[in-house]
Amino acid sequence: MSEAVKRPTTVDEQLGILRARGMCVDERLARQWLASVSYYRLSGYWYPYRRLSASEDSGNPQRIDEFEPGTTFVDVAALYEFDRKLRTLINDGMERVEVALRARIGELLVANGDGTSYRNPSLFRQAFDHSAWLSRVRQRVERAKGRDRAIQHYLAKYEDIPFWVLADVLDFSDVSRLLDGLLIDDQRTIAASFGLNVDVQRLNSKQRRRYFENSDPLARWCEQLTVLRNVCAHHGRLWNRRLIPVSTNAFRTIAALSSLPEGQSDQLYGALAMMAFLLKNISPGTSWPAKVGSLIVGEFPAKMRSISEMGFPEDWRESSLWTGGAGQ
Repeated sequence: MSEAVKRPTTVDEQLGILRARGMCVDERLARQWLASVSYYRLSGYWYPYRRLSASEDSGNPQRIDEFEPGTTFVDVAALYEFDRKLRTLINDGMERVEVALRARIGELLVANGDGTSYRNPSLFRQAFDHSAWLSRVRQRVERAKGRDRAIQHYLAKYEDIPFWVLADVLDFSDVSRLLDGLLIDDQRTIAASFGLNVDVQRLNSKQRRRYFENSDPLARWCEQLTVLRNVCAHHGRLWNRRLIPVSTNAFRTIAALSSLPEGQSDQLYGALAMMAFLLKNISPGTSWPAKVGSLIVGEFPAKMRSISEMGFPEDWRESSLWTGGAGQ
């Protein structure tokens, strides 16, 4: 039987709940944050500070309402602020990754035909639901035509919309699906254009077979980056979120990506490492990786928390990924 929705609480009551559960509360700070951010949203950030139960099921311990000794509201606010700044950096980086991916797919499609080659099913894998993707494209155009002057112009004057115009009204998920739908050799061409040159000889026989039989690993990573982008776009909690797992075997053969976790990656470090690699190709001299590294080192609240919760390896700073120039 469903339970009734919980009764809303006032800020005064919320302060009382936090203190009763063992949090050290700076009242002036807490009132400001509870009024501007909300108790529920902040609860996702103080959740990992809650004590684990002494459950008989050691493989699946549950968190109880009581906080770990030493938990302060200041720490929770610092974790929230770190997460906000990290989302801002990811949004900045994802813009460039998304635009570059559109451009390189567009160049390939145009080279294989003309501006409307995206309509040609022969340029895509048989397993790709090309008609469903085109249906999604029509929805995007319909959504944009009331406000996008370029779409209005092409609809009024031409028989169709070329990809270089269409690309600006597609979501990253649309572009990611399009990459996955391309013929495998074309996927490999785009991956190579980003410097993702897999050393196949370093893969074992099983990994090698999967590499040649399946879509290029970049397509799977773009699925994960789509989730990451959406979390950031909706201002979701990011720092310890689990993402779609993606295999790391092929890309770990690339020296600059050797710090990726073995087997698969579903934590934030892998996605950040992939973004850093792509951005160094897209914008040589970019300062984005160094900015991410500085944020991790300088502003992650290390008291009672660890960057390993984001998947960062102990020696992550030794990787060449996290150095950068003075570019954007």
